[in-house]
This record gives sequence, C-alpha cells and structure tokens, in this order.
Amino acid sequence: MHVSSAREEYRADYEGWRVAAAAAVGVFLGFASMLVYTFGVFLKPVSAEFGWSRQAASAAFGIAAMTVAVCSPGLGRLLDARGPRRVVVPSIFVFGSAFASLALLTPALWRLYATFCVLGVVGNGTAQMAYARAISTWFVRRRGLALAVMMAGGAIGAIVHPPVAQRLIDALGWRGAFAAMGAAVVVIGVPVAAAFVKQRPFANSAAGVTDLPGATVRQGLRSRPFWLTVAILFIASITQNAAITHLPALLTDRGVPSDRAALALSALGVAALIGRIAAGYLLDRVFAPLVSAVLLALSAIGAYVLSVTATFEAGCAAAALIGVGMGGEADVTPYLLSRYLGLRSFSTLYGFTWSAYAVAGALGPILMGAVFDAAGSYGALLGYLTVFTLAAAALNFAMPPYPLPQQLEGELDQPRRTSLEDAPEIG
Repeated sequence: MHVSSAREEYRADYEGWRVAAAAAVGVFLGFASMLVYTFGVFLKPVSAEFGWSRQAASAAFGIAAMTVAVCSPGLGRLLDARGPRRVVVPSIFVFGSAFASLALLTPALWRLYATFCVLGVVGNGTAQMAYARAISTWFVRRRGLALAVMMAGGAIGAIVHPPVAQRLIDALGWRGAFAAMGAAVVVIGVPVAAAFVKQRPFANSAAGVTDLPGATVRQGLRSRPFWLTVAILFIASITQNAAITHLPALLTDRGVPSDRAALALSALGVAALIGRIAAGYLLDRVFAPLVSAVLLALSAIGAYVLSVTATFEAGCAAAALIGVGMGGEADVTPYLLSRYLGLRSFSTLYGFTWSAYAVAGALGPILMGAVFDAAGSYGALLGYLTVFTLAAAALNFAMPPYPLPQQLEGELDQPRRTSLEDAPEIG
C-alpha cells in the first residue's frame, strides 16, 4: 500500500510538471505574449501604410484589452465549471486564426478594431488565467515555482517574438508576418493543449468542483486581500502595458534603429523570465506581498529611467527593470488568490482581477499615444507613471497574513491518496 501510494505520488508530480510545461508553451503562443509583445513592432509599419495616427492604432490594443476585461469573469466561470482543456483548445484556434487574418487589413479602421475585439474575446483562453487553475490543482508546496514555469513561457515570448516579428516584417512584409505567426499558433498550440493541459483528476469529481477548499465568489468579492490585489494589479498594468506597447516607437523616435529597438523588447523579455523564475522561487519561501512590493519598485525605477533616457543601452536597462517587475508580478497574482481564497472559485475570481488588468492595459497605451500626439514626447507621462507604480508597491504593505504553504499541506492531501487510474478524466 505504501509502495502504491509512493508510485501514485510520483506519477502525480510527473503529470503536474508536464501540465506546467504545456502551459508554458500555451502562454508563449497566447494573447499575453504574442500580441502584447509584438504590437509595438507592428505599430509603425501598419500605421504608416494606412496613414493612421498612433493614438488611433493604439486604440485597437485598448479595444482588445477592454474586451478581455468584459469577458474574463465569464471565462473564469467556464474554466471553473468545465476545466481548462475545453476552453483552451478552441480559444487557441480562434486566436491564431484571427491573428493571421490581420494580414488582410484595409485602410478601414473598423476592420482593425473588429479583429482585435475577437482577439480579446478569446484572449484569456490562451493566457495564464486559463492554465493557472490546472497547475494549482497539481501543486501545494511548489505552487509558486510551477506557476513561474508557466509564466516563463510568456517571458520567453517577450524575448523571441519581437525580433522574429521584425525579421518576418523585413522578409515578408507586415502582412506576411501576421499570417506566419498566426499559423504557428494554431499548428503548435492546439495539439499541445489538447494532449497535455488538464486538471488533477480529483478536481472535478462527480460531486463537482465545490469539493475543493476555498471561498465562494461572493466571499472572495467581499475580502480585503482580493480588492487590494485588484488595486495593485490595476496600477501596475497601466505602467507596464504603456511601456511595452510604445517602447519600440519611443526608442526609434530617439534615433535608435528599428532592429535594435525590437531588441530592447527582448531585453525586457529576458528580465521578465528572470523575474518570473526568481519570484516563483521566493513566493514559496517569502511573504508574497513583500515580493510584490520589491518587484513594483523595480518597475517604477525602470519607468523613470525610460522617461529621461535617450540611448539604446539606457532603454534596454529601463526595459529590463520594467520586465523584472512585470514578470514577477504575473506570478504573484494567481499565487495570492490561491493562498488567500483557495481553489473553489479560483478561475472566476482570477477573471475579475484580469478585468482590472485589462482595463488598465487599455488605458496605458491609449494615454501614451494621446500624450505623444499632443506633445510629441512620452516623457511627462512616464514621470507620472513612476509615482503611480510606487504607490502600487506601497499598497502591498496593507495585505494581511496568509497561511504558509507548509500549513496548507493538507489542502490536497486527501486527493493525493486517490488512485489516478480510478479517478475520472476531466478536461
């Protein structure tokens, strides 16, 4: 019996890390990686061809973000009810197809906006929100590290996607680049998700997901940790998304060649990867709000450097600081939700936090575009964003204590004793 239990435990760990690796691939190819980190690369060539202002073109990103905000709570409920696979697979297919269809854009702005609306509808079905619940059902003690592995996919995307997009634009034009990258999402992402993305078998038993410990949606929405998490994420998102979407344009405006400007986004991605892995390690060992405060302080410093810098090297340094902050912060949010509120309504509550993130993600790029169109410079707004980000860091010190991972060891102990062969397949 003891040997059998040990074998089942080993198999559970093995399956859990396979799910985490597949989730990393999914996030790499998803909305929060491919669309976010390539938008700035496509911004200038597409705007130049059709004569669009940067504010008008940036509004497409805002529309996608607002659509994500509206759809995220409902998508979260669907994830809680049906499991990730049934949501992720069709979302990846629609996202990749819509991304490829951007190759067919015309001077009519409404076509750009309509396509980005579709991308927003399925966006979180391809992003970390879609995978975080599945990963959390497989891990307790190493949940922070497992979430970091998932989020590493997004950081690798930030490293890879901008220079790849620029090379494809140089070789195929921006239309060919959109078509090639969208096709890659479908060809790679759909089979990987269908084969490997699943919750732990006990998570959707015949009795339903409410067997999992944690708060109901109503309880979560009435809790102080939830709303503090929302506020912190909202403020951080304005700064981070504003910087990401306009970074290549900002640097090229200051005389940096377009290929080197794309590399600055890659520097952000490398830093985000480091931030995510480091944060994942620390979250399992250090009080998470303290980790969050440090990460956001680094983002604030990066925003300040970006507001006053005029060189490629300084731009890369600023991007790296912002990247470390945003990379680690992406780990913090699902970790805090699972620790404070449990897994019962995890995806639904995560959906509400994503709504806040997406609204802020829409505001940041639009504000940057509007400031540039009015003043011809991004500097003043970046100074204000520095102050706002420091305020978000300070809010972390209002978070109450939460049970440490070792105190939650029993959270999933009973399901660990359930045979994987006998448990129902879900998702």
